[in-house]
Amino acid sequence: MVRRQARKSVDRTRYREYQNVAEHFSDAARLAMDGDYWTAAGVLIVHSAIAYCDAVAIKMSGQKSAGKNHEDAIVLLKGLIANGDQKTKAINQLSRIIEEKTRVSYMG
Repeated sequence: MVRRQARKSVDRTRYREYQNVAEHFSDAARLAMDGDYWTAAGVLIVHSAIAYCDAVAIKMSGQKSAGKNHEDAIVLLKGLIANGDQKTKAINQLSRIIEEKTRVSYMG
């Protein structure tokens, strides 16, 4: 049985809001690293990546993943981005970041 993925419609012009959120998380992660707050930096990097993922999906399709499983966002992106080496590299990197989320968030 294939699990249905929750998605939310979002006006495509709002992708910039999600991009700004991603940039704020990224900037905050840099500040956290400068202060040797490694766990905080890790969590912020994960959330930055997820917000960038949402921004791309919204800009391309007017939808974002609404599920609690961040892997759903990756599945959505895979269906939106044209195949190629850059897609494979980006999806793999995003997958590795999301896989680290639990470890960074709860184990330090």
